[in-house]
Amino acid sequence: MKARMNLSGFRRRASVPALAAVLAAVLAAVLAGGCSRGAPGPAPDGAPDRAASPCPGVTDTAVRAVARAEAVTTPWDGPTTGPRAVPGKSVVFVASTMTNPGVAGTANGVREAARTIGWRVRVIDGQGTPSGVRSAMGQAIALRPSGIVIGGFDPDSVAQQVKNANDAGIPLVGWHATRSPGPSANPRLFTNVTSRVEDVARISAYWIIATSNGRAGAVIFTDSSIPFAENKSQLIRKTLQTCSGVKLLAYENIPLPDTGIRMPVVASSLLSRLGERWTHSVAINDVYFADAAPALRAAGRKGSGPPYAIGAGDGDPSAFQRIRNRQFQQATVPEPLNAQGSQIIDELNRAFAGRPPSGYVTPVHLTTTGNVGNTTSWEPSGYREAYRRIWLGQ
Repeated sequence: MKARMNLSGFRRRASVPALAAVLAAVLAAVLAGGCSRGAPGPAPDGAPDRAASPCPGVTDTAVRAVARAEAVTTPWDGPTTGPRAVPGKSVVFVASTMTNPGVAGTANGVREAARTIGWRVRVIDGQGTPSGVRSAMGQAIALRPSGIVIGGFDPDSVAQQVKNANDAGIPLVGWHATRSPGPSANPRLFTNVTSRVEDVARISAYWIIATSNGRAGAVIFTDSSIPFAENKSQLIRKTLQTCSGVKLLAYENIPLPDTGIRMPVVASSLLSRLGERWTHSVAINDVYFADAAPALRAAGRKGSGPPYAIGAGDGDPSAFQRIRNRQFQQATVPEPLNAQGSQIIDELNRAFAGRPPSGYVTPVHLTTTGNVGNTTSWEPSGYREAYRRIWLGQ
């Protein structure tokens, strides 16, 4: 059975709270029936309602939160005013590793936005190693650019280079660089562009609770070498622990650059050790599921079956494809990577113009098998036009 909803007309007539209420009811029905595109599978033991959950209150909260996140409308709610583009600037984007689709997608967004105002952009790949990132930061500073983007790594790991940039008066803007969005005093960053990690972690854990009706055996995949990622995974753990019926079966620390080598081995080991108890997975990045798929397939698991997987960021095109095709991933919490690239350029422009950061933080969104459609990314509508009006007055 496949349940589909055409919400386009409803959105024009109803408020967001009303839409969220309807979708909450729909998701509740999905949990009861277990045969809609909006849920990966039936509630355990054919549970007829949320009252059968070991944690009915938490499950009810989770179901409603998931419905709201899936129903989030995406018109531009970010900056509409700011300084005109300062001409003739150059930017270096220092990437933790360009093999990380989120980092690569953000770098592409920075390039696109910079072209709009005639700035030069150079990307230097840190190759996913501490020494590589330090070398890349050193190269960036030696180029004496107008600004530097810290793309997906801990500024404290390059503390000396950050100090050198600060001393040289080069503004630094982070992407997923510190735990929170906004300016940072130590390390000194003009601002950090990211969604709120608390929101991303909470909705990821809530998706597991909601789709399992509070009965799940979960595995968390993280990269503990990145403070932002480790903080996210610990917040996921805490939210999962609010439901007594959710058991954390394993907490796997696999550095992002190593997922291609290690995930097939780890996934095979988990299947052997945990068997049918392993019902759900959550990872700090979608790439873990791309690299786990061969091992799951070799073990005879179906792409549409358990362990059901959600990526707590970044929502790259391959993740959307896996979700749409039901191939070992059912959900992601996507960052609007291209829009965040534009925000990075806007924040740097504010720094160059002597203005404060915008303070904008993107809202949390959830892409699932029920709402993925034919999309390959999640982006709020109207952001390009808004930034062009700010920078160029057009």
